[in-house]
Amino acid sequence: MTEVAGALDQLAIDTIRTLSIDAVQKANSGHPGAPMGMAPMAYTLWTRFLRHAPNDPHWPNRDRFVLSAGHASMLLYSLLYLTGYGLTIEDIQSFRQWGSRTPGHPEHGLVPGVEATTGPLGQGFANAVGMAIAQGRLAAEFNKPGHDLIDHNIYAICSDGDLQEGITAEAASLAGHLRLGKLICLYDDNHIQLDGPTGMAFSESVVDRFDAYGWHTQRVDDGNDTEAIGAAIAAARADDRPSLIAVRTHIGYGAPTKHDSSKSHGSALGEDEVRGAKQFYGWDPDKHFYVPDEALAHFREAVPAGEKLVAEWREQLARYAVEFPAAAAELDRRLNGRLADGWASSLKTYAVSESLATRIASQQAINSLAGPVPELFGGSADLSESNMTDIGGGGLFNSSDASGRNIRFGVREHAMGSICNGIALHGGFIPYAATFLVFSDYMRGAVRLAALSCLRVIYVWTHDSVALGEDGPTHQPIEQIATLRAMPNLDVIRPGDPNEAAAAWAASVGRADGPTALILSRQKLPVLAGTAENARDGVARGGYVLREASGTGARPDLILIATGSELQLAAGAAEALEKDGIRTRVVSLPCWERFEAQDAAYRESILPRAIGKRVTVEAGSPFGWERYAGSEGAIVGIDHFGASAPGDEVMLRFGFTVDRVAEIGRQVVREGFSGHVPTTEPSPETC
Repeated sequence: MTEVAGALDQLAIDTIRTLSIDAVQKANSGHPGAPMGMAPMAYTLWTRFLRHAPNDPHWPNRDRFVLSAGHASMLLYSLLYLTGYGLTIEDIQSFRQWGSRTPGHPEHGLVPGVEATTGPLGQGFANAVGMAIAQGRLAAEFNKPGHDLIDHNIYAICSDGDLQEGITAEAASLAGHLRLGKLICLYDDNHIQLDGPTGMAFSESVVDRFDAYGWHTQRVDDGNDTEAIGAAIAAARADDRPSLIAVRTHIGYGAPTKHDSSKSHGSALGEDEVRGAKQFYGWDPDKHFYVPDEALAHFREAVPAGEKLVAEWREQLARYAVEFPAAAAELDRRLNGRLADGWASSLKTYAVSESLATRIASQQAINSLAGPVPELFGGSADLSESNMTDIGGGGLFNSSDASGRNIRFGVREHAMGSICNGIALHGGFIPYAATFLVFSDYMRGAVRLAALSCLRVIYVWTHDSVALGEDGPTHQPIEQIATLRAMPNLDVIRPGDPNEAAAAWAASVGRADGPTALILSRQKLPVLAGTAENARDGVARGGYVLREASGTGARPDLILIATGSELQLAAGAAEALEKDGIRTRVVSLPCWERFEAQDAAYRESILPRAIGKRVTVEAGSPFGWERYAGSEGAIVGIDHFGASAPGDEVMLRFGFTVDRVAEIGRQVVREGFSGHVPTTEPSPETC
């Protein structure tokens, strides 16, 4: 247990350690061991290399620091307090408590300096890859000869657990392929995880693996050797590949019996261990949350240093604006998340005579928006030709040309989602990610963090139902839409025709406080009467009356409610029912979340409570539709897996036809029926 830092450095490092263990001990909850081991490398990075500005935490050209090992959150909170980001010692003392600004894992937006919400392992690592992609693309767009306005590094600290997660393998592989030289990851190689030594489950050579990915790799054998750590960071900065520095640390460093022990990983050390660790550091064990004046003054040198960096950059920006005024104005707009005036006016309106898949209407929307929304940036997980997501003429983002607008993520859905989160967190872009709807399951962890972090990310999920056909039940989504609707702060939009698809893109790009999922069809859908006039506002509100019942001012006998490809079935069924004298309203309800956000008067105008006779139609799980069907209504859905056959036949076999929807409507009105209506035929491919 040797210390190899100078006296002031050592005092500062031990200040991080003791604040961390005191906060965890007071909360009687948390992860003290990792901050104790990580403190020297974090200190070295933050005081010698990280270009940041505590008084201007959103300075665009700051280096980004991502604590992927989010369980070590007290390491980050200690650094933010000590370097002057506005946290107080009271915030440190209220770690993990109700209303605290220091929750158990770092949360973006809660306190300045937390660049990403981390904790689910691997997510922060992949976020950092996304930030490095964003840095490279923004630099390619806006840097001019003699003006490197966008020139910063992305640093991350990751753990053994991070590197065991599959998402990290996906993201690291892509980062090496793209040669993201601004990305530097410090690996907390402490050989311990929650259940015990990593050797129980993890025996690969991580460094060799990252060598194979095309990364620049180094080892630091002593995690307390700040000079060796500094030399490794300097070497990483000089290389044009992403870098991994494996730093051999010791979890619970200095604790009498919990040094190098999993017992220091996920719970408070205990009073005796805290006292023993402080005595090992040469500190008074009876002082709690003690910050020596000289250590605090040393850390707070970051404030004037940051102010100097910002002032120099703003002087550079002023010179840039004189020489390139249009580019400077555009950069300002982009970095502040403002959309250009009239950005949505280019979206196409479709006539009733037309028919096309909503995935194709989505592609046309992407390319219509590509000009007025140059910040639109994304791609697909090896399905761009099926998802229809390429920006025509936009080029590919790759290792030799960072100006491309299309990203080839490869078959890496989870990393794709988290990388897009990193792009959004970096700023300057509206990222989108695409795959088949059924594979949204593979990226769910990243989607959840986008929703939690209120990130402007757009998901393009195509092949939205059993109507995709021959690929069969492995590729036919059933429960995905229902589970996505259960996620807070995720807008799920399933447009019913091309006009609704264009409107869905307008709603998605226009939303700045969270992610949006676009659920799109493989098969052609007819343009429906009324969508050209009403879809733009109706989709933005989540639901609207597509077709009113006959008779001026007459109360409908029945309401048909549908989304996506089944909206045409509801429209056709309404015509048949009207011929039978059943006054039928058709409601398009493409986005529950937006509809529920409307005021009560609007919701009542679309779905009056007095009209209880209702039929909902969606080719997916019936789960959740009870709220709109009500106690007198029927739910037409699918409660089993699909089948391999042409899409039209699958829909016919399962009873998704105009005639069947009309017949169920008649039964609801004339005989009474409520609850889920089974499909006409069960799936032939059952257990």
